[in-house]
Parts: sequence; structure tokens; C-alpha cells
Amino acid sequence: MAAIDIKDEVAHSREKVFMTFRDELTELLPHLPDVKDIEVKDRNQVDEDTVEVVNLWKAEAEEIPRIARPFIKPEMLEWTDTATWRQDSWKCDWVIEVGFLSDAVTCKGTTSYLAKGEDKTEVQITGSLEVDARQIPGVPRLGAGKIGNVIEGFVVRLITPNLTNINRGLERYLK
Repeated sequence: MAAIDIKDEVAHSREKVFMTFRDELTELLPHLPDVKDIEVKDRNQVDEDTVEVVNLWKAEAEEIPRIARPFIKPEMLEWTDTATWRQDSWKCDWVIEVGFLSDAVTCKGTTSYLAKGEDKTEVQITGSLEVDARQIPGVPRLGAGKIGNVIEGFVVRLITPNLTNINRGLERYLK
């Protein structure tokens, strides 16, 4: 299992950052170059402070390296993000399901929004990514544990800049 641990600052108030991510995520799309689409699949106001949202994300197919295009199809670049937003604690608990590898990949965590002054928010993303390589077609069972660990580390290094780029997209949107 690989840990996700990201801290980043956004140049806007905690309330504005939290509410924009929760309520206007699809509006950020023009400011997220690696994302093709975000579709709200479900939204449920649980109580005054809690909202559950399910989003389907689609990455840009152009991001697939040319050499990998015969193997990685555009529909493989989709994932479902199930998030529980808790305004009373300024946190969002999330679970990500990768469509084509849902049996092999487990990714979950919490995003916390900490006020750092009137117009600054620290966004802390903590979570875990686990890859069961035995569930990936073509991976030999004997080396699956080691291969899973390598994939986990690679994916965390790959997604970390993308997670902070979403914050930059939010800043551009709010400007």
C-alpha cells in the first residue's frame, strides 16, 4: 500500500475553496487541461452539513504516451469519485474506483481544508492506494506482490502533481 500525503496552499478563503470544489467542480473543467469531462452522477444532501456527491471523471486521451496507445484505450481513463463533504469539519472523505481495474485498485482518503488567514487555505490530501496486481490480466502470480508495490509507487508519483494542479485550476476559475 502506498500513502498519499499532499499539502498545498490555495489563495482563497477556506469557505470559497471548499464550496467551489463541492458545488462547482464541473465549472472548473476549462481550467483543468488533463481532464476531458466531469459528470455529476449523483448528489444527495444528507443533512445541513453533509453532502454526498458521485462524479465520473474522464481524462484526456492525448495524455496517453504514443507507445501505450495500442494497449490503453480512452475508456480506461475514467474513474468514479464518491465523496462525502462535511462542512462542520471542513473535510471530504473520498473513494476512487478505477473503472477498468475496479477489482485491482483501491484508493481512498480524506481532503482537509484548513484556514490559513482570511484569503488562504491549506488543502491536505491524505489517503492510500493499494494495487492487487493478481487481479491485473497478464501479471504472473509469483511476482504480483512486488509488481503491485512498484505500480503503487509509480501511480502516487504520477497523480501527486495532478492533485495540486486541480488547486491551480480552482485559482484560475476564481480569478
